[in-house]
Amino acid sequence: MVIYLLAAFFLLLFIILSIIDRRRISNGIVLTIALFFSLLSVVYVTFAKGNELLVSIMGTVLLLLIILIPFFVIGIATMLIVNGRLMLKREGRKLANMLPLFIGLGILVLIIMWFGSILKTGSPILGLAIVFVVALVGYFSFLFLSFLLSTFLYQFNFPRYNQDFLIVLGSGLIGGDRVPPLLASRLNRAIKFHEKQYLKKGKRATFIVSGGQGANETISEAEAMRAYLIEKGIDENFIIMEDKSVNTLQNMKFSKEKMDAIMPTYNSLFATNNFHLFRAGIYARKAGLKSQGIGAKTALYYMPNALIREFIAITVMYKKAHMILLGILVLFFVFLAIMGVTFS
Repeated sequence: MVIYLLAAFFLLLFIILSIIDRRRISNGIVLTIALFFSLLSVVYVTFAKGNELLVSIMGTVLLLLIILIPFFVIGIATMLIVNGRLMLKREGRKLANMLPLFIGLGILVLIIMWFGSILKTGSPILGLAIVFVVALVGYFSFLFLSFLLSTFLYQFNFPRYNQDFLIVLGSGLIGGDRVPPLLASRLNRAIKFHEKQYLKKGKRATFIVSGGQGANETISEAEAMRAYLIEKGIDENFIIMEDKSVNTLQNMKFSKEKMDAIMPTYNSLFATNNFHLFRAGIYARKAGLKSQGIGAKTALYYMPNALIREFIAITVMYKKAHMILLGILVLFFVFLAIMGVTFS
């Protein structure tokens, strides 16, 4: 009975939080907990009813899942390593492009440590250290799942066709002055919405192209985006440049200043790539914007790396809360070590 109540409580809490504001990582955390208790409820009901066929099916499924977990983890590690090599080949030898490769290798090392002979050495410190590492991996795995759920759900935005402004978030230029495919996809997504709104409502939205000038760029991202829009047939009178921002939070803050200076109340929307959509929404909330986002598609091979980077960025965004929780975890394991608890 308690399991049912917990599942219902967290599902209801998720719905309420989502209605209040969809741009919070806490929504994904609550949903992950709700799904966990919902799954427990299904398992409990199946075994409680005592139907031999259902119990056999559920027992077989659970057993298979347990048996397949190591193979599933190894499969994920292998896919990350392959993706990392592909990123290096297509995107260049940059540290950021090597994230999937490093994580995949890290998972394999952890598996070797877990199934190797370390726990058989009889060393209580080593045994405790392995369990601590597994707990740490479990913590970040839970957060990553919550992040994926939040990111996935935030893709389903259905903005109204009554927007006054369309903010396009910048990214790096190529050759110092040209719009790369990634940025072009954001601009094209905004153009598509702009044209559809005009056809449906007869209302033209004003583009705000947001992005400053990088160290290796000869012009600002905003200027390059403006030129791209004009080339695509957008009237330059409906384009405003915000060319001072150097990150997503500044994109939102400085774009808000531009819009506030034009009219006191307005409807606005931001366009970025789908992997960046959720984090951009968080920054929009932090900047005081009510804007929701629309996402442009991203090449499939690029997604694992992009999602890992987004997850790291959001984790760093809430680093104080994570440091407190991890500090509690460390203290707990120090207490176990002092008390002489072993896992060998």
